[in-house]
Amino acid sequence: MANSINTNYGAAIALQNLNATNAQLERAQNRVNTGLKVATAKDNGAIYAIATTQRANMGAMDAVKNSLQRGQAVVDVALAAGDTVTAALEEMKQLAVNIQSSVAGSDAEIAYLADFNALGKEIDSSLKGASFDGVNLWNTTTATSLTTNVSGGSYQIGFGTVDKAAAAPIVAVSAGTAARAGATTTIVDAAIKEVTANLATLGTQSKSVGRQLTFVGKLQDATEAGIGNLVDADLAKESARLTALQTKQQLGVQALSIANSSSQILMSLFRN
Repeated sequence: MANSINTNYGAAIALQNLNATNAQLERAQNRVNTGLKVATAKDNGAIYAIATTQRANMGAMDAVKNSLQRGQAVVDVALAAGDTVTAALEEMKQLAVNIQSSVAGSDAEIAYLADFNALGKEIDSSLKGASFDGVNLWNTTTATSLTTNVSGGSYQIGFGTVDKAAAAPIVAVSAGTAARAGATTTIVDAAIKEVTANLATLGTQSKSVGRQLTFVGKLQDATEAGIGNLVDADLAKESARLTALQTKQQLGVQALSIANSSSQILMSLFRN
């Protein structure tokens, strides 16, 4: 190639290589700074779109967890009230035996009935107070629906539409105004049967909600790991690449400097 002061091909090539190195160095620095190999759509449009969709799903999973955690709290409050009611009914059964074995109208019967009715009011208060975030499973005939996944799946807690007649036993002992005829072991046993059946339902629902919460948590972890596999940079590798590119940049600057000095060599040809 002819030597020319108008065209310096070597310098042009050196500049192209230096620009390419600078671009690679900038990408490496961005990856080290952000910890991401795909931080924007221009890095990799397809991967960026997938990661963005999955991040949106993770946000929706947080809402699912909130719904399930709220539902679990509602069920647990109902279970706590049920345990209190069961303990009261066990004591009421003992009192019912004492009432029926005492002399009608005697001071003993009056005292036993007072305790029996006090426990009935305690039961009524416990069931009415078993409310969380405005939901009381003991005092509603409408099931509460929980969101279980980002696709809109649902799970119902509570007893659903119940037959009012089926709830009669617990109503009978919770009025707190029972006379001798209303304080029998038969009536208390019926209430115990009703409450324990409802507690079994609530216990099953609590375990189910707990399992779904665990699943959502694992799904979030797996999704987060999957996003990381797609977009996270290998910082050890990027650090090594950064060092190599910095060295390459310095060599490129030196090569460009050498190429630019070729015109000075031509000047030496015209010296005497």
